[in-house]
Amino acid sequence: MLRILLLDDHAVVRTGYRRLIDAEGDMRVVAEATTADEAYARMQEADVDVAVVDLSLRGSSGVEAIRRMLARQPLLRVLVMSMHDSAGFVTQAMRAGALGYLTKSSGPVDMLDAIRSVAAGRRVLSSDVAHVLADAVLDGEQLLARLTPREFEVLRMAAQGEPASWIANQMHLSHKTVLNHLSMIRQKLEAENDFKLLRLAVRHGLVDFSAELAC
Repeated sequence: MLRILLLDDHAVVRTGYRRLIDAEGDMRVVAEATTADEAYARMQEADVDVAVVDLSLRGSSGVEAIRRMLARQPLLRVLVMSMHDSAGFVTQAMRAGALGYLTKSSGPVDMLDAIRSVAAGRRVLSSDVAHVLADAVLDGEQLLARLTPREFEVLRMAAQGEPASWIANQMHLSHKTVLNHLSMIRQKLEAENDFKLLRLAVRHGLVDFSAELAC
């Protein structure tokens, strides 16, 4: 029996996943969390084989959560279920330690099969994600692959307008460390100023202003 942790800040999504998973005979949901910190706590309370993780969370994103969850439990297998299909998110999630990455447009059977595959130690990508990665490599668009998962997370938060002090608190880092990360990010991405850094982040799908503009 595979023991599953669900990390998603939408209750409706978790409910749907739980009903789907618990209907199977070889897996069940043993824990749920809405934030990365809750996930760490649930992992202390229940033995977990596979974590199904969304990348859009309050505070630290799923990329940072994956890295820290695996630091606590190296044998954990992680499957990402996300609305993000940009090469940057996929690459960083996999580098953080995820074995599988599916977009939320994937079908229920695809998710169940992916859970079993990552539990067995096999990598899984949904077809749309595989195509995005292939196109990015062919077009030379893998710029964000220069960043470490932690740098990627700092960039994502900064691009959303969060101050360095807030980022430091969310990532349990010192204020100076966050500033050092931002400086290194600018160097790696060859962005001379914050405007160019923001434009790059938007182009690669790290932040989306469309919802705010629609309001």
